[in-house]
Amino acid sequence: MLLEVDGLDVRYGTNHAVKGVSLTVKEGEIVTVLGANGAGKSSLLKSIAGGVKAASGTIRFGGRDMTAKGASQRVRDGVILVPEGRQIFVSLTVEENLLMGAYTRSDGAVAQDTEEIFERFPNLKARRHAPASVLSGGEQQMLAVGRALLSRPRLMMLDEPSLGLSPIVVEQLFALIAELNGKGLSILLVEQNTQMALDVASRGYVLELGAVRAQGTAAELAENASLVEAYLGSESENAA
Repeated sequence: MLLEVDGLDVRYGTNHAVKGVSLTVKEGEIVTVLGANGAGKSSLLKSIAGGVKAASGTIRFGGRDMTAKGASQRVRDGVILVPEGRQIFVSLTVEENLLMGAYTRSDGAVAQDTEEIFERFPNLKARRHAPASVLSGGEQQMLAVGRALLSRPRLMMLDEPSLGLSPIVVEQLFALIAELNGKGLSILLVEQNTQMALDVASRGYVLELGAVRAQGTAAELAENASLVEAYLGSESENAA
């Protein structure tokens, strides 16, 4: 098992954001975490990434306990988060943003990997020396993914990657997610576009008010109409 989360609790003062969540991600698997706004999905990913300290519970990666490790060490181990809202550095150039993804690396292949990312994303290559502020929302999301790839992750966590993007760009993004997974990258996906998430994932978990209310294969979750209505809301509500 690549990632094992057991009984994870996350608190912000008196706010109990994540309540005893347990989940797993296997090597080469896409697992999605679904739920309405405020369900605790982002807090879960931030805690796995080391940005938020767990109040209790354990996080194991590659068979090793990393609960007490800092965020930079988790990146070195191969855990990377593409955060909600992309959080790129708009005052830096496109290339400088990409290189931020390699800050934990000390090998000599960063330049080569950077060029490979530019070949994958031609729009970014054309603007490599321009400030990231000139990019469209879709291009910024691709930049955030490229930055994550430059860290050479074993597990990429994506937090609401389709947020604010046009339907065409969303289709392109999910095609990219499937492509990366096809090349062996494990992915933990938080996404309010329920149908798209279940189409690409093999398994999923549904969170409500910080706790796991349901889990199963993507097909099982997709076929459970009452589950979708009760814990995820309608498509129009999720799109809001």
